[in-house]
Amino acid sequence: MFNLGADILTVQKVIDICEGNLTVALNDEATSKVKKSAENVAQIVENGEVVYGVNTGFGPLCNTVISKENTAKLQDNLLRSHSVGVGNAIDLKIAKAMLVLKTHNLSFGFSGIKPETLERIIFFVENDIIPEVPEQGSVGASGDLAPLAHLFLPLIGLGRVHYKGSWKDTAEVLNELGLKPISLGAKEGLALINGTQFIAAHAVWGVYNLHHCLNTSDIIGAMSLEGVLGSTSPFDSRLHETRPFDGTCFVAHRLRALLKDSEMVESHEDCGRVQDPYSIRCMPQVHGTSRNAWLHVKQMLDIEINSVTDNPIILSDEEAISGGNFHGQPLALPCDYLTLAAHEVGNISDRRSYLLLEGGHPGLPKLLMNDIGLNSGFMIPQYTSAALVSENKALCFPPSADSVPTSLGQEDHVSMGSISSRKLNQVISNVEKILAVELVSAAQAFDFRKPMKSGPILDACHELVRNHIDHADEDRVFASDIGKALGLIQSHQITHKAEEIAAELNLDLNGPYDELFRLS
Repeated sequence: MFNLGADILTVQKVIDICEGNLTVALNDEATSKVKKSAENVAQIVENGEVVYGVNTGFGPLCNTVISKENTAKLQDNLLRSHSVGVGNAIDLKIAKAMLVLKTHNLSFGFSGIKPETLERIIFFVENDIIPEVPEQGSVGASGDLAPLAHLFLPLIGLGRVHYKGSWKDTAEVLNELGLKPISLGAKEGLALINGTQFIAAHAVWGVYNLHHCLNTSDIIGAMSLEGVLGSTSPFDSRLHETRPFDGTCFVAHRLRALLKDSEMVESHEDCGRVQDPYSIRCMPQVHGTSRNAWLHVKQMLDIEINSVTDNPIILSDEEAISGGNFHGQPLALPCDYLTLAAHEVGNISDRRSYLLLEGGHPGLPKLLMNDIGLNSGFMIPQYTSAALVSENKALCFPPSADSVPTSLGQEDHVSMGSISSRKLNQVISNVEKILAVELVSAAQAFDFRKPMKSGPILDACHELVRNHIDHADEDRVFASDIGKALGLIQSHQITHKAEEIAAELNLDLNGPYDELFRLS
């Protein structure tokens, strides 16, 4: 059970809630705070005090005072008028994460939301009633207005929701469940749409998926090293102690563990080769730097998802502070940074895929197939990888570098963080496919090193791949192979297999940096 507004939310807990492995609830302490905040707003309205968003218009209309009788209608109009999103609906898991993050945010008791409104949102979360949220329309300040307005249209009986496997009109679902639309009170509409939950929800899933991508990239990279008979000396701990970045030391340790007791490594100890290409030799530096970026963004995200991003915040029945906690800049820049970090994981992976094809490595045929000419071998899968790398390069332009004034100049600097966070997930999705190409190629190269064994972890991972994808002696539809490899990556089967074998052997796969880079 996760206590909203009381417990500390983490990326992993958001994922667990979204996947139905953890339930949420309001405990007595949080309920009391929420109730008191709603009472404070009611008192402000009763006293006739002018507070932005409670009894005034919004944005450039902030100086327009709304009568006591119209404060509820004002909030209803707010959801309607701000529901201007366009484009495809976002992924259901991201929309559900938005509900979770917003519910936690409102449960701190600074937003004036009524307990019954909050309970309805919790009901949606617990029963997988997921609103339809268009992907485009937010500028990331003052919060993710358009997507959050769409997210909460179902509270007032409007919009569509995904329920029991299909999209339905909200009114139909509420009728089926014997529920009536919520009548919003003063400040509630503004509390619902002010915030960064669209950006944060995308960032949560980005951080989660990139974590597994990074773990997988170390394993696949080590398999490629075995294919080209690369050296392990660049991973020596003594080298990395002279430049001790956390991520670099962490990846070097993992590579040492993955390649421990490898007959393939031992087979070429006296080969005379001085050094390997950077895509093999510099995995700790490249993968490790992306891990450092991941860690920084995760730390920023941990703060954001446990913060109040509403405006104004209600401190008492006499005091409300209007500020800029809704501004998406604290996540916009990190999302752009992490997008570049994710791209680099794909970039170096593509270089390794290309390296495997060159044919300049003893015992490894050109294009990873013996009978080439009649067969193209693994030439063309790398084309796909190269195309995805190029696409990611274009996606690395930082939207946070741009700002287009809105709201008649009242909102004259915006973060564009919604675009940053969406692109982050696009790039990670492409990186998973790039790694799938490398996995197919690395497994093929691995075969040519048999009957020599690698370390027990990599041998087990190779066997897992071969349980799903056969060795290729001639051309076939490689799209099927890439799809199966992608499935192994996205389901985390590769990383789980590595962790399983390491545990069986009591082998420390992650070393002293395990806790630092753990997903929590």
